[in-house]
Amino acid sequence: MPVTKELFRHVLGHFATGVAVVTTRQPSGKPWGFTVNSFTSVSLEPPLVLYCVDSSGESARAIAGSDYFGVNFLGDAQEHISRRFASRSGDRFEGVVYTETSNGSPVLEGCLGYIECKKVALHTHGDHDVIIGEVLEAHAGEGNPLLFFRGAYGRLKPPHSNGH
Repeated sequence: MPVTKELFRHVLGHFATGVAVVTTRQPSGKPWGFTVNSFTSVSLEPPLVLYCVDSSGESARAIAGSDYFGVNFLGDAQEHISRRFASRSGDRFEGVVYTETSNGSPVLEGCLGYIECKKVALHTHGDHDVIIGEVLEAHAGEGNPLLFFRGAYGRLKPPHSNGH
């Protein structure tokens, strides 16, 4: 039996992921960002990461026209940020506090951490683009991650105290 899109999505939903927002500048200079949960490290030497984006959307066009991007790791109190950057809103940055890296990538305030990357490869496979970036900057903060599992947001449960 072939694996349908629906079955594939359902089964992959059983793999818990973190949630990140990729940010960049459009060719016009306007900031652009979108939520991803298909993000992973590729290599430690050199430091490389990858993420995937639907190749037919505005986010893919923004990344195709940009040399640099940020990846912002969301904390467990930032579900609203994830939803905003996953929406079809025209100005997702409206009212969102951010700073810029030395290469102009917008980075969101209050995240668990962020990295800035130089895009080194873009490959189209199926209905998505796979983007590989070399990490130029990396900053970590404090807190717990926002998670995505079985189509819903989740949070880490505190460890059980066993009296030790």
